[in-house]
Amino acid sequence: MLRGFYTAASGMITQQRQTEALSNNIANANTPGYKADQTTIRAFPELLLSEMGSEKTIPTTQGGLNLPVQNTVGSINTGAYVQETVPNFKQGDVRETDISTDLAIINGTIPDESGFLFFNVQNEAGEVRYTRNGNFTVDGEGFLVTNQGYYVLDQAGNPIQTDGMEFTVTPEGTLQTMDQATQLGISYMENVNDLTKEGNDIFAGEADAIPAGTTFSIQQGTLEQSNVNTMQTMTDMMSSYRLFETNQRVLRAYDESLGKAVSEIGRIG
Repeated sequence: MLRGFYTAASGMITQQRQTEALSNNIANANTPGYKADQTTIRAFPELLLSEMGSEKTIPTTQGGLNLPVQNTVGSINTGAYVQETVPNFKQGDVRETDISTDLAIINGTIPDESGFLFFNVQNEAGEVRYTRNGNFTVDGEGFLVTNQGYYVLDQAGNPIQTDGMEFTVTPEGTLQTMDQATQLGISYMENVNDLTKEGNDIFAGEADAIPAGTTFSIQQGTLEQSNVNTMQTMTDMMSSYRLFETNQRVLRAYDESLGKAVSEIGRIG
């Protein structure tokens, strides 16, 4: 009976964590460049049950020898758990904003299906990070920055200075002002599953060399939208909530059965 408690409880915890991930997706449905989190659920390893205490008589010259044996009963599963949460890096829809500081990476040809392109930014600790959220702005010192104040980097790894002037960005990623031309820093990740999500649409990881045959373009005045499918996410949330309630009812039934065993069966005799 206690095994049933653990199985039902693990199911409730699993659905709670899945609901939290889905809720976070819904909350970021309108966040530019947001990549929806997906949870992977696994069952705990199966346990092999055996009957203990049985004896088997082995014939001997003295008449027989009783030896303990284990009779296999079968296997049992002890519940499920959320193995990991991974972002879905499918490109979101692109929306026009007509704001010159808004930029979007438009994927062209990428040889590796698990590869993806990102803008290079610099966090408050001076470390290089990566984002698909091109909702940039120009700070008081003329630098191109993210909404969190992270510097947008050029291909050489330096913050991009606009001197507060208007600029244009070519499809090849060259930012041009009246005085200078700067190549936007674009990085390629061969396996996006190796990236670590740090929040605010920022990812940490090690960039790879852009493989031959990779094509992309930069569109100014547009933003890549979140790739959250709102209707599907709401459906998944309802399903997760129902599974949580089901496990809750199972847990309550075990609790009532255990209560009867303690209060009623214990009084017999």
